[in-house]
Amino acid sequence: MRPEAGVVLNRMPDVRRRTPARSIGPKLRSDAALAAQAVRVVALGGGTGLSTLLSGLKEHVARRRQEAGRRPIADLAAVVTVTDDGGSSGRLRREYRILPPGDIRNCLVALSEDEALLGRLFQYRFHAGRGLRGHSFGNLFLTALSHVTGDFTRAVQLSSEVLSIRGRIFPSTAQNVTLEAVMEDGSVVAGETRITRSSKRIHRVRLVPRRVRPLPEVLEAIAEADLILVGPGSLYTSIIPNLLISGVAEAIEQSRATCVYISNLMTQPGETQGYSVTDHVRAIYQHTRRPLFDWAVINDRPVSPAVLRRYRCEGAELLRADVGELQRMGLRCVFDNLLEEHGVVRHNRKRLTRLLLEEFVERQPAR
Repeated sequence: MRPEAGVVLNRMPDVRRRTPARSIGPKLRSDAALAAQAVRVVALGGGTGLSTLLSGLKEHVARRRQEAGRRPIADLAAVVTVTDDGGSSGRLRREYRILPPGDIRNCLVALSEDEALLGRLFQYRFHAGRGLRGHSFGNLFLTALSHVTGDFTRAVQLSSEVLSIRGRIFPSTAQNVTLEAVMEDGSVVAGETRITRSSKRIHRVRLVPRRVRPLPEVLEAIAEADLILVGPGSLYTSIIPNLLISGVAEAIEQSRATCVYISNLMTQPGETQGYSVTDHVRAIYQHTRRPLFDWAVINDRPVSPAVLRRYRCEGAELLRADVGELQRMGLRCVFDNLLEEHGVVRHNRKRLTRLLLEEFVERQPAR
């Protein structure tokens, strides 16, 4: 059982700072050991953070039983937020009354066997044409298939087969939900896009309707998981909405799995301006009323001065990690160089994957 929120543990949890010489896979364990210890992983989130995480993990997912000795992940299930109301997803959601397909599409591509061809097809965006402009092929495909089958979740499953993905993808709920934010000044902003654009500080977010049923498969995947990954992703619009679905946070708290929070690299203007890693975790605990995490994974490489200046002009900063506060909340921490810069700051998916496999699959630490 995890400690109550706000409880200070007497034993100070571990803080690990990794060295670059570590490696993964058969060098650390034999094939027989990997087959015996293959784990079931659940990843919750949305946006580019979740798809980046999945694209790194998929290479280590056993598709068939005979692969179990070479690939340490027996099953990978992605739980995707469904509150997006902007762009192509928002248009299709309003016009066809389906769940927003955009984040689902990105996860399908991330887990697909052939990202080069079918992935590019699903990500192809129409730049002209009345009614077509701005839509991606994958969004239109999911929309058409959901109407043919009469069920969005079934459409996702069939699309997974078309793309031959390594893993499973579930929307967190089959209900049409709206995200609302209560700002610190008491005003209420409805809709994910408006929340993201608002310059006001967020006090709380909530779902409309208030009680939202989860997909049964989501609760089953969490109950069967050995490792649960939350993040990276926008705190109030990608991470917390999944955890507000009825029963999801409870299932994570009751799970036997190790639960890991993967910290963002940067703050977000407006949404998390001035936040530290601890502030992110505290906001999650305040919304769920449960201490969900055993570990936090945190980048320790600084951003280059030129890129940092550009981010600061937009109101973003490198996310601070106040280790003592995280320890007092009962979290153990792993630090590593997880940064990748190509004009923008992103997680390096190979280094993040290596860390997760070495620390939480090869080691399989006790909770």
